Amino acid sequence: MIACQEDELRGKLKETFGFSNFRGNQEQIINNLLSGRNTFVLMPTGAGKSLCYQLPAIISEGTAIVISPLIALMKNQVDQLNAFGVNAQFMNSTLNKTEMKRVKQETLSGAVKLLYVAPESLTKEENIEFLSQANISFAAIDEAHCISEWGHDFRPEYRKIKSIIGQFGDIPIIALTATATPKVQLDIQKNLQMEEADVFKSSFNRKNLYYEIRPKVDVKKQLIRFVKEQKGTSGIIYCLSRKKVEEIAELLKVNDINAAPYHAGLDSNMRMKHQDGFLNEDIDVIVATIAFGMGIDKPDVRFVVHYDAPKSLEGYYQETGRAGRDGLEGKCILFYTLDDIIKLEKFNKDKPVAERENAKLLLEEVSSYAESSVCRRKQLLHYFGEEYMDSDCTDQGLCDNCAHPKAIFEGQEFIKQAIVAAIKTEERFGIRHLVNVIRGIESQYVKSYNHSQLDVFGIGKDETEIFWRSVVRQTLLNEFLSKDIENIGVLKVTEKGHSFLKKPFSVELSRDHDYTVENLDHDNGVDANGKAHDEELYDILKALRKTVAKQKNLPPYVIFQDPSLEEMATTYPTTKEDLAQVNGVGMGKVLKFGKPFIDAIANYVKENDLETASDVVIKSTVNKSKIKIFLIQQIDRKVDLEEVAELKGITFDNVLTEIENICFSGTKLNLDYYIDQFIDEDRQDDLLDYFMTAETDDLKQAMDELEYDGYSEDEVRLMRIKFMSEYAN
Repeated sequence: MIACQEDELRGKLKETFGFSNFRGNQEQIINNLLSGRNTFVLMPTGAGKSLCYQLPAIISEGTAIVISPLIALMKNQVDQLNAFGVNAQFMNSTLNKTEMKRVKQETLSGAVKLLYVAPESLTKEENIEFLSQANISFAAIDEAHCISEWGHDFRPEYRKIKSIIGQFGDIPIIALTATATPKVQLDIQKNLQMEEADVFKSSFNRKNLYYEIRPKVDVKKQLIRFVKEQKGTSGIIYCLSRKKVEEIAELLKVNDINAAPYHAGLDSNMRMKHQDGFLNEDIDVIVATIAFGMGIDKPDVRFVVHYDAPKSLEGYYQETGRAGRDGLEGKCILFYTLDDIIKLEKFNKDKPVAERENAKLLLEEVSSYAESSVCRRKQLLHYFGEEYMDSDCTDQGLCDNCAHPKAIFEGQEFIKQAIVAAIKTEERFGIRHLVNVIRGIESQYVKSYNHSQLDVFGIGKDETEIFWRSVVRQTLLNEFLSKDIENIGVLKVTEKGHSFLKKPFSVELSRDHDYTVENLDHDNGVDANGKAHDEELYDILKALRKTVAKQKNLPPYVIFQDPSLEEMATTYPTTKEDLAQVNGVGMGKVLKFGKPFIDAIANYVKENDLETASDVVIKSTVNKSKIKIFLIQQIDRKVDLEEVAELKGITFDNVLTEIENICFSGTKLNLDYYIDQFIDEDRQDDLLDYFMTAETDDLKQAMDELEYDGYSEDEVRLMRIKFMSEYAN
């Protein structure tokens, strides 16, 4: 293999792909490979990685093999290359025997310039034998992070690649990845025995992407609203499970959004149909599993939504990188709740200890990223070993943290304490251990290493775990600490950190987000969509509710509860149908109490020229209606609720919750047949009197006030349903 002259290379680029110039360091990479050198490329998604092996393959004699784990990407690239007049083929499980035979014959004849191979296909003995007979120009290993057990998408088959390639002669290797931390990079090079390879690293900064984290509260409504705002554009929504993919795709479809599911459980024809539909703009939104990945090279994806938390920041970065590959704006939204992280940790419980610990560290990085109030770009680039010096994100608000900065505080003393704790614990531990030592928590490790005897133990006991985790993370981001590449998770003190201890200076730190449930209540002025409700309208509706309640001689909460008023003050429902879609309302309540509220909202909308609910209200998928109809039918038949739970295969508590949802939305339910069996008449009267005079129907408050009278929670819930049915519906 010989490097081409500059004019010859650019001529071939223009002739084949229609580009006049190379991007970034593509030309140096291509020449390096053509000169027979092993080449390692770290380049973000959308920066033109594929060209780095496609053009050399076209210029070189023989066939280049491209090892890729994504069947979708193979098909996509082969289709594109064939459209450019290049003979490219793939070998994977989707081919039948006849198709496989044709591909092998064309390869052996030298007609195929690029042969895409799945790692599983590469390890088969008959394929190794066939490739040994072919004239292989070089091997390209795409998604090379799959080699590393420290990476986010480890594939055991990738570990065998080097020994297999060795059987095809002394050919150069180009390994490419869009996501590699310094630790993963080292592991890839060691495994491929290419420590001497020339490394080409592009900046991981995607300037055109906007990053935002939203609390995962009333998430379906948030999602529909967001997607409808992006009307007519292409987007991808990532979910954790196949079941969730199907559910969300169905939800989008019933809300008039042109969407389709995409996951490994679909048959290959359906997957291909949905993929082609997305590429050809017959489908606007693809809903896909995080684990399966998309691998679709579509330049005009305008948004990527993570409905569930990703398993790692590498995965998140790669998936968000599907947006804005044409250089135009792309929005990246992640709906975050700590519950998702806990759920993912549970999935890892049966893995070997080392793998489980590594997965846990990767998840900690995800939650740290989501909860941090530091510039998202700065955090992502730091994770990949790159320092972000540009002020564009801050100046232009290109992430939610830069657009809406959190409170700043002086961090000098806290940073000193974090550095000293790292030194005193001999720089052998990670964030979790340092925070426990600083806060004076005697964890198993703290005890076993006698770190409770250190003078730094408990030095920061007055602050929370969330606070100290944030301080240690920001100490890392400010490069007073660094991650040890050899020992994953371990933090070392940098030269800058030691200098800081000798001569401290002022450092501004910011308060983290707190996405725990208790911090997402309605007292913080944020509605279920993560958007502040209209306080002026809310006050108008609250006053109106008080007036209506007095007229009806009922407690105000019976008319509409506070969360319902807040939602009205966000979505501005001006018709009966719109108001019925508000949580906790329903058509029953609309007909009974709705008119004055609709009139008040309509007047307010007219005076202030506002967007109304018709753009925000979402239709439910069938499942919810099914359980609602089923429960109403069983109650009409006077079936005991325990039997209902058994029939539906859910707990009694879940049955009560579903009945509450139906009742609070305005449907009248008669549970007397059941209540009369278990609660005597006097106790029923006492509980009805309580709810008639209470300021709120809050269950916790009711239990606090009624606990000394010996009422169980089930009794209180049942009587609350009876009360709301009789007076509110």
